[in-house]
Amino acid sequence: FFFKQKTAYEIYQCDWSSDVCSSDLVNAVVLSGGSAFGLDAAQGVVKFLEEHGVGFKTPAGVVPIVPAAILFDLGFAGNTVRPTAECGYRSAMAAASGPVAEGNVGAGAGATVGKLGPRRPMKGGVGSSAITLANGLVVGAIVAVNAVGDIIDPTTGALVAGTRNEDGSLADARKILRGGGARAPLRPGQNTTIAVVATNARLSKAQATRVAMMADDGLARAIYPSHTLADGDTVFVLATGQWTGEADVTTVGGLGADVVAESIVRAVSMARGVAGIAAARDIGTVPARFK
Repeated sequence: FFFKQKTAYEIYQCDWSSDVCSSDLVNAVVLSGGSAFGLDAAQGVVKFLEEHGVGFKTPAGVVPIVPAAILFDLGFAGNTVRPTAECGYRSAMAAASGPVAEGNVGAGAGATVGKLGPRRPMKGGVGSSAITLANGLVVGAIVAVNAVGDIIDPTTGALVAGTRNEDGSLADARKILRGGGARAPLRPGQNTTIAVVATNARLSKAQATRVAMMADDGLARAIYPSHTLADGDTVFVLATGQWTGEADVTTVGGLGADVVAESIVRAVSMARGVAGIAAARDIGTVPARFK
C-alpha cells in the first residue's frame, strides 16, 4: 500500500505493545503477505523512492522512511511464493490515486479467516472504505484480513465468512465459544489483520495515537473473536494535513473505526474462492450493499 504524493505523511502505529512510534513523517507504507519474508517488499519501495528523490534529506542523500507490516500466509494452497523487493518496486511504480484493488490481491492473496472449531477456513483478502463529511473531512482505510475469527457484518449482525462445518455450512464462532471453545489449539503468530487508516485532517502525534486506538475498535466490530493470542494486529494512522478544517479527534477516531469495520467486511466480500477454500460470494453471504 503506497501513497504516491510529493509530501510526507505523518504516521502512527498502535499495536498494543507501543502506543507511540519514533517516526512522525513517512513516505510510504507497505502491507505484505509472506510472513517475515514479506518485509523484503519494503526494500523495493525504498529503492523506488530513493531513485525519485523522495525521503528524509541528509548530507548523503535522501533516506526514504517506509514502515511495513506483514501477515502470515505461508503454506496457503501449497504456496511457496515469497514477496520480494522487486514486488515492492513494481507496486510503487503502479501506485495511483484511483480506487484500490480488493479481494485476492497483494497482502490479501493468501489471507484466510475463520480458524476456530472445525478448522475449515474461508478466504480473506484486502478491503477498503472511506467516509467523506459535508465539511470536507475524509477518513479512509485499507485492511488486509487474515484473522482467526469469523467476519460479522456490524450493520446487521449477520455472519459473512468464517469457520465451516464438514458439510460446508458456517459453524459460527459465537456458538463455538459459547458451546465450550475451539476444538483445536491455535498457533500463536500465524494470523494477522493489518490496516492503514488515513485522514486529510492535521493531527499531532498524540492525537493520531488516540485515533489509532479508536480505529482499532473496528476490528472488534467485524471480527469475532478479535485480538486473540493467535492474532497479531496492527493499525497505522496517517494524517496528510491537507484539510483546512479543525480536526476533532473523537470524530476522526469514530469514523476510523467505522471504515476499518467496513473494510474488513468488504475484504471477504470481494475475495474469490481458491484452492478449495470458499469465499463469501461462493456461499451467498455477501451483504446486499456489495452485490
